Amino acid sequence: MYAESGPDGLVFVGEKGAPFRRSTFGRTWRKAREAVGMSEGFRFYDLRHTGHTLSTRSGATLKDTMVRAGQSSEKAALIYQHSDDERQAEVAAGLDATVRKARAAAREKEPDRPSGTNLARGK
Repeated sequence: MYAESGPDGLVFVGEKGAPFRRSTFGRTWRKAREAVGMSEGFRFYDLRHTGHTLSTRSGATLKDTMVRAGQSSEKAALIYQHSDDERQAEVAAGLDATVRKARAAAREKEPDRPSGTNLARGK
């Protein structure tokens, strides 16, 4: 067993149920990693990085990330702020939804007012 039960339980415990000593953690980590089929190159630190990266992808702010990671500097927290094509598509979709909502609200408020584009074209 590699974890204690309950919300305050340690994620990894030693073979006798006590917190790990630094000298024995590596061996136990390798056993746990192999038991769940993780690649040999997956480091324990990668769990932290993955968790914080996923929190930022779910919408966590920079300050949220700093609190979760126990960091006092923005520079350290920015390590977890990644952007890729998928995230850029999510941002674009969010911007599109915001603009569409604002345009719909403006049409409801003044249905006969021409759009900014039509005003610029002199229509």
